[in-house]
Amino acid sequence: MRSFRTSLMCCLSLMLAAAPALVTADDKATDGWISLFNGKDLTGWKASEKVEWKVVDGLIVTPPQRSHLFTDAEYKNFEFKADVMTTPGSNSGIYFHTKYEDTFPNNGIECQVNLTHTDPVKSGSLYFIVKRFEAPAKDNEWYTQHIIVKGKAVTVKINDKVLYEYVEPDGVTGTRRIGKGSFALQAHDPKSVVKYRNIMVKPLAD
Repeated sequence: MRSFRTSLMCCLSLMLAAAPALVTADDKATDGWISLFNGKDLTGWKASEKVEWKVVDGLIVTPPQRSHLFTDAEYKNFEFKADVMTTPGSNSGIYFHTKYEDTFPNNGIECQVNLTHTDPVKSGSLYFIVKRFEAPAKDNEWYTQHIIVKGKAVTVKINDKVLYEYVEPDGVTGTRRIGKGSFALQAHDPKSVVKYRNIMVKPLAD
């Protein structure tokens, strides 16, 4: 019996040594992706207008006062993903290529977050640029907002479904244009409560 057990253990050891290393969920999640939110605090972020943003149960929750929460890091070409949950009648936004300002951002492009707010421009729209009037998800349910920027091209997906692809035309001037900058989450108004989690970015080559 002892000889059999010894032989069995040797065989198992050889099989494990020959087998490829298992890929854990964490390894797969990395794959070039960088977490912008640690689920505990707002390290790497800065809020505008002296408003306190909070992490509640591992989620970033928009405060009742108007404010924007900016990342310290800046990006040019990237993939960005965030899980979003809106409450009924809420409005928010995800800015990219912006920069910190202690008032309403004058720089960058806002990817709208809005399913049932009275503003007719709904989630996934690029505010002032690409307008979509049909809500692509439901309040009180998590959905994934995915933004890809490569050169002058922007692709927006909701729950892995491509909403559109936009290419910025030559000659665009002003501050609402593709360039380089940080991300920012928007707290829109006292009645808007929006939650964010799994905020990730994957830098892309120029």
